[in-house]
Amino acid sequence: MAITARLKWYLNSRDVDYEVVEHLHSSTSVGSARAAHLPTGRVAKCVLLEDERGYLLALLPASCRLNLGAIEKQLHRQLELSSEEELEEMFPDCEVGAVPPIGEAYNIPMLVDDSLLRLPDLYLEGGDHEGLVHVSGEAFHLLMGDSAHGRISRPH
Repeated sequence: MAITARLKWYLNSRDVDYEVVEHLHSSTSVGSARAAHLPTGRVAKCVLLEDERGYLLALLPASCRLNLGAIEKQLHRQLELSSEEELEEMFPDCEVGAVPPIGEAYNIPMLVDDSLLRLPDLYLEGGDHEGLVHVSGEAFHLLMGDSAHGRISRPH
């Protein structure tokens, strides 16, 4: 698969230039970066969070861990990690753990780590564990639109 039909449609509908980079199967974003011979800081990973107000996709570098406290402070929400079952329900066209970081394609608001917004280009999960989607920093900004952003991660 390498890229889901929904993600492909969304990128094409926004006239975003992208390249699919295939790699050996990996079950984590860090593993995908290594399999594709890319710096882990250039690969974006998603974490699905939730509370009584709904879902939120947090997007951060694969080289970092989520700082849930910073997110809760910024958004004034008490969020928790969503379950694997919820991931399967929200992203039925994706393999668990390979969620594309394009919340708008799935009608889910996003919160983006500031460090990703400074990159000249980056790699996004495409929906399976064998491909990454390479986009320019400019295209990434276009895809993120009015998404909230902040310092939401810390190094491993």
